[in-house]
Amino acid sequence: MISSDRPPTWAGKAFVGTRAVFRGHDQHADLGRADWMDLFVFGITGRRYGPAALKLMHALWVGTSYADVRLWNNRVAGLAASARSTPSLAVAAALGMCEATVYGGHPCVRAIDFLLSARQRLAQGEALESLVATELAERRIYGYGRPIHATDERLPWLQEIAREQGLADGPHLALARQVEAQLCARDPRLKMNYAAMAAALAADLGFSVVEFHHFQVPMAMAGIPPCAVEAAERPAGALFPLSCEHIRYEGVPKRAWPGRAQNR
Repeated sequence: MISSDRPPTWAGKAFVGTRAVFRGHDQHADLGRADWMDLFVFGITGRRYGPAALKLMHALWVGTSYADVRLWNNRVAGLAASARSTPSLAVAAALGMCEATVYGGHPCVRAIDFLLSARQRLAQGEALESLVATELAERRIYGYGRPIHATDERLPWLQEIAREQGLADGPHLALARQVEAQLCARDPRLKMNYAAMAAALAADLGFSVVEFHHFQVPMAMAGIPPCAVEAAERPAGALFPLSCEHIRYEGVPKRAWPGRAQNR
């Protein structure tokens, strides 16, 4: 029988006043000096990674945390702050918006799912060209192409860090590049984007689809608070002010207000 007072768990327990346990380790004695990323990923995967892998994981978050309030997730945080909501609600709402279908979390998850399954299919003898054609016939291959600009400015920087850490030669990243070549032969605009490279690097680090889904949640986190802080410094409700000249009105034309002269 499962008791609500003592639920079975492998995640951890807090013994208030004495200690806390995190995945079987004393959280303060064993993990108190751990890098935050180390603790975060250990909580998700149960694995401890070395300095090179942790450096790359930090880069995956740093490189895509844009502090531009016009971006869909940052805009939500900015509007929340402009409405004088709290920082936690502003950030939580913005992170929720990161779980988008076309951009954000969903493409990353779909990209790693594709790369992991594609590598298995190739190992079973399926040709890459056939695999790509079959996948395109059934659904979109996420991680290639970009709505605003075909070139992704984050990739050279991320690739350089992966190379510096000795983590740029994994099989999934190589496969991602081969898929890019196949897709660009069909349409030159279908270059690899951040989702495919991040997913490939994570797959080469041993992440499963579910593990990477959890890992990528704060991927844009560092860019959100600056937008909320800046919006809170301005007058309430003034995040995106528009003058009348910027509004294209197509409604009823200008007309006299009934009784206006008599009410003066």
